[in-house]
Amino acid sequence: MVVLSKIYTKTGDGGRTRLTDMTEVSKNDLRVEAYGDVDEANAAIGVALATGQLPDEVAAVLSTISNEMFDVGADLSNPLRPLGPDDHEPLRVTQAYVDRLETWCDRFGDELPTLRSFILPGGSLAAAQLHVARTVTRRAERAGWAAVDAHGTEESAEGDGGVNVTALLYLNRLSDLLFILIRVVNGPEGDILWVPCGDRVHD
Repeated sequence: MVVLSKIYTKTGDGGRTRLTDMTEVSKNDLRVEAYGDVDEANAAIGVALATGQLPDEVAAVLSTISNEMFDVGADLSNPLRPLGPDDHEPLRVTQAYVDRLETWCDRFGDELPTLRSFILPGGSLAAAQLHVARTVTRRAERAGWAAVDAHGTEESAEGDGGVNVTALLYLNRLSDLLFILIRVVNGPEGDILWVPCGDRVHD
């Protein structure tokens, strides 16, 4: 259970914060950046849900994902470390999370027409907001891999502890699913296709 009795604490006023395991780090730590980007992506999903323009089955999937994004953030904020005898198993994103995203990708994507070009962000307001969520999710994934470069992927009792790569796989599959759901939301004739060179005047 999470208890939030006081929202402002002033403990981060010096540019420092604590990870879930109470390790003190800079607010510029790449793990902090990664879970901050996850939070931003989730906020964009929330705006898309708030438009009321999503098909019921898409809204149901995104509501589940919004909850799971808190799991992803909790995972990225908790370095991989060996558990002591009195430690509780931390919340981790597992392969089952990724598998479910892939199932949704197949379920919604198999019914879409083949794309002959890249699509431009836009269409309905809800679809445009999901484009924002998709691009921020990509950024969160990149930040996560930068954290891997800095801290590794292994459990470590010494040093910083590692990053759970499965959480980053989740973000990768989520960006794919969001792209698919954007096309579902805009409808079979709603793709806004990229036209190379567009209407530019040629010499």
